[in-house]
Amino acid sequence: MKHASSYLSILLLSGSLISCGQTVAPNKAKQVANTFAADKIPADLSHYSQATFAAGCFWREETLFESIKGVIDGVSGYAGGTTAHPTYEDVETGSTGHAETVNIYYDSTKITYPQLLSIYFEAQEDPTQVNGQGPDEGTQYRSVIFYRNAKEKAMAEQQIAALNKSGKYKAPIAAEVKPYGVFWRAEDYHQHYINTNTDNPYVAHVSIRDIARYQAAHPGMIKPGHSFAAK
Repeated sequence: MKHASSYLSILLLSGSLISCGQTVAPNKAKQVANTFAADKIPADLSHYSQATFAAGCFWREETLFESIKGVIDGVSGYAGGTTAHPTYEDVETGSTGHAETVNIYYDSTKITYPQLLSIYFEAQEDPTQVNGQGPDEGTQYRSVIFYRNAKEKAMAEQQIAALNKSGKYKAPIAAEVKPYGVFWRAEDYHQHYINTNTDNPYVAHVSIRDIARYQAAHPGMIKPGHSFAAK
């Protein structure tokens, strides 16, 4: 991601990579990533339900949701802006209006939209962070729930209202609730990126760390062999 190089510099300046945030052993991370890579994704996804979320880096979001039982696939892309056929380089300038987004295909008989929303909020490093998540900052990393119908809009707004009322957070939930428009699929090298890039410092020290944190708290929701947090 955009801030991966600067994040690595901070780690190197402050000591060894392992001591500054590595929460999953490299061999464990590769083992789990290999399980993801072996998943059989149906060629035709048209009969599955869809949910579309933005919340920081799409590498993390895609892999997190793909680890959840009932989720069939996640596709990384761009949404929420006005530029047609945007490239990664275009989006990273922050001038296109697009946010890094994941389009999720799921089996609604196994997992519901409200459950996906709960995962979306709880898995974020800080759901109150405006225009970013963790080290990724800018409108291209903002949090957005793209609803497809009035029912999804209402469910998203209800969860946000409940979280704001709960007192769990000191600031309001930052996620925007916007109608789904056009989803632009990201370049091929971004798809399932973590599956083959666990040695990327950003992936190892940010993405996998955050995924493992959520998985450790909800082991029953994770597909067999897909947990970075499992012993």
